Amino acid sequence: MKTKAKKKDKVNIVTLGCSKNLVDSEVILTQLKGNKVNTTHESAKDDANIIIVNTCGFIDNAKQESIDTILRYADAKEKGQIDKLYVTGCLSQRYKDNLEIEIPSVDAFFGTMELPLLLRKFNADYKHELVGERITTTAQHYSYLKIAEGCDRPCSFCAIPLMRGKHVSKPIEQLVKEAKSLAKNGTKELLLIAQDLTYYGLDIYKKRELSELLKHLSDVEGIEWIRLHYAYPTGFPMDVLDVMAERDNICNYLDIPLQHGSDKVLKLMRRGITRAKTEALIDTIRGKVPGVALRTTLIAGHPGEGEEDFEEMMRFVEKSRFERLGIFTYSHEEDTHSHSMKDDIPPEVKQERANRVMDLQERISLELNEEKIGKTFKVLIDRKEGGDFIGRTEFDSPEVDNEVIISAEKNYLRVGDFANILINDATEFDLFGEPV
Repeated sequence: MKTKAKKKDKVNIVTLGCSKNLVDSEVILTQLKGNKVNTTHESAKDDANIIIVNTCGFIDNAKQESIDTILRYADAKEKGQIDKLYVTGCLSQRYKDNLEIEIPSVDAFFGTMELPLLLRKFNADYKHELVGERITTTAQHYSYLKIAEGCDRPCSFCAIPLMRGKHVSKPIEQLVKEAKSLAKNGTKELLLIAQDLTYYGLDIYKKRELSELLKHLSDVEGIEWIRLHYAYPTGFPMDVLDVMAERDNICNYLDIPLQHGSDKVLKLMRRGITRAKTEALIDTIRGKVPGVALRTTLIAGHPGEGEEDFEEMMRFVEKSRFERLGIFTYSHEEDTHSHSMKDDIPPEVKQERANRVMDLQERISLELNEEKIGKTFKVLIDRKEGGDFIGRTEFDSPEVDNEVIISAEKNYLRVGDFANILINDATEFDLFGEPV
């Protein structure tokens, strides 16, 4: 009598949260495939019998999305639609003990630094020869490069050190090896990420070495754009600006989360900087790197933020005229310093303040975008969508910033290529143009 052959396992990795989590998922994907495990990432097909959920635990909304996703797959497991469910990432790191009790159908929970333990569930070994190699899940022409893990900053509102631990820099030679591998596989744009870029090197080289790292990465053949994300303002290494100005393939773009514009709230947040010092830093950056696009993020509704503090933040935004800006409403995170304060601002007030900031920023963004009309920019084509090509200038990062929309009619552009685009129209968040 013939017996039915057992279906081979297929793993699907589901990623939630930020680009740093995405890199972690790409590492898991690379290690599993390197161990001959059939693995996909965010598969549209419903044919995987094993699910790995890489969670986010940053703020309330992200935590809820992670929990909802775990519960959805836990329900699928109970219905026999999948065989195994594993959970990793920040939420799992932070709440592992509680999650094991609340969602017992999950086969195992893993912290952010427990990849070897996760691999063992697949009878797989951590392959050191794959360090520096990575299967990317983004468009082929751009990749994230995580240069460090964890954070040593004392920000009162932030739970990242609880989930990611202390700052640990990756050695320059390892990052260069990874950049060369990415470039060989078609990457043209490197997006440098970390919890804090500007702390890079202090732990392993005993001094800030972001500028030295940039020089080495800038020399990698095939890398045409390098973009800097998440630079902390306090103790900003000024020599980075010199390298940005000198090297043509380092984008005139800097993501520098500032969080607030009120001295009182900055002190409550334990940011180690004042508004005056922040404004002096902005002036220095713009003076040393002419034309630089500054992206920042702010928080509305931190405990103790009065209406005058908020108005001061509004004046700060008006004066600074950031090219890109996002804002979060404050999330009261347990085990952080701010959690000891009373969360004294109602949710609707937090949201109303955030909306007011974004209304102001939309006006500023429109004015800055309209200044680009009639000018030609180098644009990286990200994708084709309907009858249009969609791309970005050096002043814009994928997914979070402006896009350039180019009619595909009679154009012979290709995704992943650069093109010179004449801007002929603009809105608050998009530019429109044609090849020249």
